[in-house]
Amino acid sequence: MIRKHASAHWEGPIKDGKGTISTESGALEDQPYGFATRFEGKPGSNPEELIGAAHAACFSMALSLGLEQAGISDIVIDTKAEVSLDKEGEGFAVKKSALATHVSGTGDEAAIRKAAEEAKAGCPISKLLDCEITLELTIN
Repeated sequence: MIRKHASAHWEGPIKDGKGTISTESGALEDQPYGFATRFEGKPGSNPEELIGAAHAACFSMALSLGLEQAGISDIVIDTKAEVSLDKEGEGFAVKKSALATHVSGTGDEAAIRKAAEEAKAGCPISKLLDCEITLELTIN
């Protein structure tokens, strides 16, 4: 079993409060977040972009493995995940993660497409998310 952790610190009420996010690795250290960074586009982070980064990274790694196993060489993958936070009742819910990936590699295009679909369904973060996951695949 592999365990990783991140932490969040929060002070104050929802709209005027402020928080920081840190990761075990140090990749994020006291990164600011709050209502304005989440809902008003102000500088800083928010949970949805962190989920998007995790999903894009996890998917890309899973795709890399699938492509390697399919005999694809010279692999280059660039992925963006757009996570949608939608109003639901009195609160909000993540309803969609839209993956857009550009793949270049040497080998069979059908194998690349198959590996991408398998990575979309099988990467651990896809399995974690309880939302619609879409994939836009571009092969160069």
